[in-house]
Amino acid sequence: MRKVGVGGTFNALHRGHKALLDKAFLSGDEVVVGLTTDAFAAGRKEKVIPYEQRRTELEDYLRAKGRPWAVVPIDTPAGNTDQSSDVSVLVISPETLPGAVAINDARREKGLEPLELVMTPHVLAEDCVPISSGRIMSGEIDGEGRLLRPLVVNVGSDNRIKIDAVRNVLTKLYSSVEVRGVKVVTSVPEQPRGEQTRQGAMERARESIGPADFGIGLEAGVFDAPDGLYDVQYCAVIDKRGHYTVGHGSGFRYPPAVAERVNEGWTVGRSFRELYSWEKDGKKEGAISYLTNGVLKRTELAEQAVLAAMVPRIKRDLYPDL
Repeated sequence: MRKVGVGGTFNALHRGHKALLDKAFLSGDEVVVGLTTDAFAAGRKEKVIPYEQRRTELEDYLRAKGRPWAVVPIDTPAGNTDQSSDVSVLVISPETLPGAVAINDARREKGLEPLELVMTPHVLAEDCVPISSGRIMSGEIDGEGRLLRPLVVNVGSDNRIKIDAVRNVLTKLYSSVEVRGVKVVTSVPEQPRGEQTRQGAMERARESIGPADFGIGLEAGVFDAPDGLYDVQYCAVIDKRGHYTVGHGSGFRYPPAVAERVNEGWTVGRSFRELYSWEKDGKKEGAISYLTNGVLKRTELAEQAVLAAMVPRIKRDLYPDL
């Protein structure tokens, strides 16, 4: 019988804990859960739910699994896994990896076989920061990772169209959102080309985030294709952990007269103003509105890019690299 060990305080049992326990049951035939005592947990955490209450909640979840399990108190980081035991697998999370490595080092020193380590990735809350008991107990999130406060977002621009596009998308995804524009400086030219467009979006996101949950950058650029010059708008979203997600909206081909001037060094905005007396202040509904007779507005085009960049954050469980 393959016995699996997993340990922790399990302070305010949440979806991340459940993922850890689920992985343990998938990794063997029997699961032994080491639950930290109140005395041991008090030295590691500011606020600790009493042991018996934690144990009851934990056992309620384990009982529903219909598989052999046991809960044992532990008052050291290793429990007894650094000793000879019938546990052969240890299920861990990223923050417990160093402790698991230390356990295996101790086992080797005693002439014991190292435990097989099975990693469970973090489970992220709505703001793409890992769910934790501390965040739950502070009232910031619930046990499923839902925010109990507004999501705070900074957009790397003071352009009203970009700010509105971000707000329009995120208010459909979150129950409460605060969005503001932040004027930033990037290293890309006024008229980005090709990969500079993605780079500009990422720089705008990074430079704008500050203390917010997300920093979001939008950058429109021109891309060469065999049949002419295309416009594609990129969006980048960065979170507090420094992780980016990037997407772009639909592309469209510029009129040859515009492409000719852009290739001579003009910006798209200047080209349209000179050729068509359009977009006088650079912040109206844009070339796409002119070219589609108003069917598609610049804000809507930007919304496509924002939504595309948010896809991995909407379906966080499908993107373990986030």
